[in-house]
Amino acid sequence: MALADLDAVERQVFGDRGALGLPAPYLLFLGDTTEPGYAKTAFGLRDWARERCVGELALPGATVSTGLPRMTTAQAAAAGAKALLIGVATPGGLIPEAWLSTLHGALLDGLDLVSGMHVRLHSIASLREAAAHLGRRLVDVRDPPADIPIASGRKRSGKRILTVGTDCALGKKYTALAIERGLRARGIIADFRATGQTGIMIAGSGIPIDAVVADFVSGAAEMLSPDAAPNHIDVIEGQGSLYHPAYAPVSLGLLHGSQPDMFIVCHEPGRTHILGHPHYALPSIEEVIALTIACGRLTNPAIRCAGISLNTSKLDDAAAATEIEAAARRLGLPTADPVRGGADFERLLDACAA
Repeated sequence: MALADLDAVERQVFGDRGALGLPAPYLLFLGDTTEPGYAKTAFGLRDWARERCVGELALPGATVSTGLPRMTTAQAAAAGAKALLIGVATPGGLIPEAWLSTLHGALLDGLDLVSGMHVRLHSIASLREAAAHLGRRLVDVRDPPADIPIASGRKRSGKRILTVGTDCALGKKYTALAIERGLRARGIIADFRATGQTGIMIAGSGIPIDAVVADFVSGAAEMLSPDAAPNHIDVIEGQGSLYHPAYAPVSLGLLHGSQPDMFIVCHEPGRTHILGHPHYALPSIEEVIALTIACGRLTNPAIRCAGISLNTSKLDDAAAATEIEAAARRLGLPTADPVRGGADFERLLDACAA
């Protein structure tokens, strides 16, 4: 693909000013969800884009809450909301029929709809027709840009950090966001590059890597983190795990296309098996480091592990400190829980900035 064509494709990802133009602020929709793990999009936006969230809306039977003010769609519109954003996931990424009356009500009350579900809003005829009639937007975040090229493997300028994991759903996004924020606080030019729907909603740009056809995953990762100034750092949100029986192909393609100079291994102490696959034991951090280097050397022979991120959210302060200290001593690498911050996280940032 010619450079001019590649530039055009990159503009589909980042837009003229680096954003998708999502209609914020949002009313976060929690549906009838009872499992907090299914609401990671809502929690991610609450934690990292609080200024763009006016409140939450839940259906009867829901037990999950972000702690934001409860509002109707009409109240949210009056408070300045521009969109109802689906903040939860469902099995198979379906949009339940029980949600449709609420989604239609949001359109009638003047709100656009934003979704990262596998099932597209545009695929539901009644929503599509209502939005067209009312002049509202249906924004499907999980739609990758068109004309993604296959990967070139060409070494790009600038620096890149990728978060990888011993499993899925244990903090790769939060780690990448915290590192970007920490580097920026030090005056370092850094950008968070989103690869999942929640990250894209937080950043306002990115590519939903798991929605890209397999042959083009590495090419999409190259688009996501283009040539940059030598002192510029892209912090790329990882997906899945190289050891995950379902998601390893996405993780590998993202690794090759990202060409990271450094990677951070994310891990949750106490987890023993791959999430949703009890017959697969969780790999050790050491195994993940070794495999990531072995695979990553294909496109960046100088790849190295910069440190470890531990998700200690289920531990008290004392137990978290013990886990962090033990891992740092065993591995000889900076180790921290980025959400807890502190001196441990500053040492991890030192390694990322080196």
